[in-house]
Amino acid sequence: MKLASRLARVKPSPSVAAAARAAALAAQGQDIICLTTGEPDFDTPQHIKDAAIRALAQGMTKYTAVEGTAALRQAICAKFERENALRYAPDQVIVGVGVKQVIYNALMATIDPGDEVIIPAPYWVSYPDMAALAGGAPVSVPCSQASGFKLQPAQLEAAITPRTRWLMLNSPANPSGASYSTAELRALAQVLLRHPQVWVMADDIYEHLMYGAQRFATLAKAEPALMDRTLTLNGVSKAYCMTGWRIGYGAGPRELIRAMATIQSQSITSPPSMCQAAAVEALNGPQALVTELAGRFKERRDLAVPVLNDTPGLACHVPDGAFYLYPSCAGLIGRRTPTGRALQSDGDVVDYLVESVGVATVPGAAFGLSPHFRISYAVATEKLLEACRRIRLACDRLEKEP
Repeated sequence: MKLASRLARVKPSPSVAAAARAAALAAQGQDIICLTTGEPDFDTPQHIKDAAIRALAQGMTKYTAVEGTAALRQAICAKFERENALRYAPDQVIVGVGVKQVIYNALMATIDPGDEVIIPAPYWVSYPDMAALAGGAPVSVPCSQASGFKLQPAQLEAAITPRTRWLMLNSPANPSGASYSTAELRALAQVLLRHPQVWVMADDIYEHLMYGAQRFATLAKAEPALMDRTLTLNGVSKAYCMTGWRIGYGAGPRELIRAMATIQSQSITSPPSMCQAAAVEALNGPQALVTELAGRFKERRDLAVPVLNDTPGLACHVPDGAFYLYPSCAGLIGRRTPTGRALQSDGDVVDYLVESVGVATVPGAAFGLSPHFRISYAVATEKLLEACRRIRLACDRLEKEP
């Protein structure tokens, strides 16, 4: 079989690969704590599951409109107005099989070979590969821990060229948990207003998982002049514990949404009808779970960060949101394991942690910024604390001097 040359531009998801490795080791009988997966460890609320059951009982088992059901698109419009003060009409909204597919549709609809997509690093692992698969050129811009892992206006200005088509902006971010304030978004917007060829994908999937005093902000609200160049992305996976339901959505200019619908009509046709009914209930129904979930994740963050910062060789920034930690392991590079192996990269550190103490994480290289590694704290609190204890034990066992 001759495979398409486009496959050479992409690689399998590193986070999925890390999770698969952890599962394989556990299947062999090893005691593994898996901190690789970005998936809430709580079940979908019962009222949401009941909505899907009712939809099935009512015969909602057929194709829907390509863009999603009228009821769901109306619920999405209501959510945007209620929570973000953004007004969209239903024909400015499209529903996909997860936010990932919505992003992919947008890139496929707008990217020509060689068009550039600016992606602040650290980034979600799929952004650059999806841009490359669409024929584009991902442009990674390193955003250090010293800057709070956030893109600075001067960096954005320097990265823009005549071929730039998109800026990917994820806030709160995977893997760093960094979030942009309204003032920070306005500063970036001042750069973007000087470059009318650049559009923005505002990936807000972790919107409701914010901690502390800072309020969530999104670009189209922070700078209304950019609303016609912004695709605002969100979904029900994280805030409503609905990862397996595969419902994400995007809202933006009608011309873009129509183009994305054309792509979708020739791929999935439409998202599953009963899952869309569940998403309507998630958006329109009781919202107490959302606040409770954020509180539970904040508790875990506040328990884990001090342990990691008390571990020699690690330095963990306190994230603003999401459910990830992205500690620097620069202090471990060059150190030797008890078997004499030198740790030369964050990949080596991740290998050492899983092999020596059974804690599976994802190397920072997968997210475009090293030397770091990602910990998901979307696991039971007891497991998280045990994993942090094991990480400290593994670091204590290293030779003291590089």
